[in-house]
Amino acid sequence: MTYNIYQLLWIFFIYSFIGWCGEVVLAAVNRHKFVNRGFVSCPLCPVYGAGAVAVSVFLPELEEQLFFLFLGGMIVTAFVEYLTGRLLELIFHKKWWDYSDQKFQLDGYVCLKNSVIWGICSVLVIRIFNPLLCRGLELLPMLLGEVLLWVLGVLLAIDFIGSGIAVLGLKKQGRISQITEGLHRTSKILENALTERIQRRMVKAFPNIESGGLSGSMEKGAAEKGVKAEEKARFAQGCGFFKLASLFILGAFLGDIVETIFCFLTTGKLMSRSSLVFGQFSIVWGLACALLTWMLYRYRDRSDRFIFVFGTVLGGAYEYICSVFTEIAFGTVFWDYSEIPFNLGGRINLLYCFFWGIAAVVWMKGVYPLLSRWIEKLPARAGNIGCTILVVLLAADMIVSALALARYSERQAGAPEQSAAGQMLDEYFPDEFIEKRYENLKLAD
Repeated sequence: MTYNIYQLLWIFFIYSFIGWCGEVVLAAVNRHKFVNRGFVSCPLCPVYGAGAVAVSVFLPELEEQLFFLFLGGMIVTAFVEYLTGRLLELIFHKKWWDYSDQKFQLDGYVCLKNSVIWGICSVLVIRIFNPLLCRGLELLPMLLGEVLLWVLGVLLAIDFIGSGIAVLGLKKQGRISQITEGLHRTSKILENALTERIQRRMVKAFPNIESGGLSGSMEKGAAEKGVKAEEKARFAQGCGFFKLASLFILGAFLGDIVETIFCFLTTGKLMSRSSLVFGQFSIVWGLACALLTWMLYRYRDRSDRFIFVFGTVLGGAYEYICSVFTEIAFGTVFWDYSEIPFNLGGRINLLYCFFWGIAAVVWMKGVYPLLSRWIEKLPARAGNIGCTILVVLLAADMIVSALALARYSERQAGAPEQSAAGQMLDEYFPDEFIEKRYENLKLAD
């Protein structure tokens, strides 16, 4: 079953509310009192809604394959939970939940026990709850449903901004123990009762942010600022935006070249492997390099076996998600592994998942350190300007490529184009060009 935007938005809000109810009940059992859990103050836990949307978008085609649906649910929801935890820590310099005391956990963000539960929930969501929810939505007048979604969206956005400002106010103050004495001074932006209520709720809902204190984070931040001040002259130091952007560009180019050579050696045919209409760049590989580096950077000193397993799972999930996304967005299939043993819907196969694992080890242990040193040798000013220009050009190339592919799909469906932009796409990117540029391209059924 394919869900439309209207249904996905309702899925987000309904499961966010269900997740909040579950968190409140669990907190009441463990702490014997009501605690309004969640980052925002309203009765929603958006991470649950985001997980439900991800499952609903990427896993419906596995509905009849329970084991793979369960396994896919584990991987997709773990990825959402891990990504959310990393982003929150990146923004606020503190973990909002910590599974470090659990067995088989990954840096405290995810653990096997919870992932198994999410896998079971994913099966229930796809097989039972989503069909019931969609039938219920059919009883709701469309206009009323859209109005409610707009209202909920605006309220959530306001709540999220207010909560973010309140937490940043706590971080700026530095000592949570001083909340009771000086709540009115914690936020210079919103010095009012609402901010104070949010801050008090945050401390109650997430006692973990009090343990160790945000003052510890502030001290660490001050130390890091001192180090960064010394390193300002170096381009793309650490694992920040410019380093990841540089790796994205290099990975997209090198990935296209490597894949072209691999296809030539295995098939004897020289074919285009680029994702874009201009230049030799494979966006799948570029994103993989940047994403893999960002997620594995803190684990770069771990064993090869750990990185191999991490890369195998992450690479398989990434390739599967990319395949589903391109099919939904452009109505096209860029690769099909149906003829390779141990494949899943033709989107991924076990052999190539192992290749992702091997690539992760080679990348983190060999290629990345070398590229990182080379990148950091660039002059800071020239590197910043050059990297920014290349990112903008690639972004423009991606937009044009997406429009050209979308127009190609429309032409195959027999849809004429009346607009000047569409006629220009027909002129510069006709069927012959697209089919030569993307030789493995297939239209989705």
